[in-house]
Amino acid sequence: MRLTRFTDVALRVLMRLTVTAEDGDPPTTREVAATMQVPYTHAAKVVARLQHLGLVDARRGRGGGLSLTTSGWSASIGALVRELEGPGEVVDCEGSTPCPLRSACRLRSALRKAEEAFYASLDPLTVRDLVSSPTGPLLIGISRGRPATG
Repeated sequence: MRLTRFTDVALRVLMRLTVTAEDGDPPTTREVAATMQVPYTHAAKVVARLQHLGLVDARRGRGGGLSLTTSGWSASIGALVRELEGPGEVVDCEGSTPCPLRSACRLRSALRKAEEAFYASLDPLTVRDLVSSPTGPLLIGISRGRPATG
């Protein structure tokens, strides 16, 4: 299973906002994009989706910036990844050239079980869990524009 770039960026944005809440002023979308080394336009789409999901609050103007909502702090990583990745199969058995084994294939079932095991392993995790040491101190360091120390 491979996550889309969108989901990857969303998780990194949430992680960045988690340490920001503990470290200081709310960053702008542009600052988060620079820290995470992703294009601003991509980060802006991710932030808009996270806002729509109720995980991020974005305030404009002086004193504005991005912050996690109460739901953002407690959201399950597994549920979030399911939502961002959307429904779909690990393999496309019914595509433009349907698989000749699809009516009696055991692989499809095994892949579904493996995918659910992947999500189930992420279900108990929250964003806060993802930023425990050593990740959190590193994020704080790069957010300030310098490497974290020990």
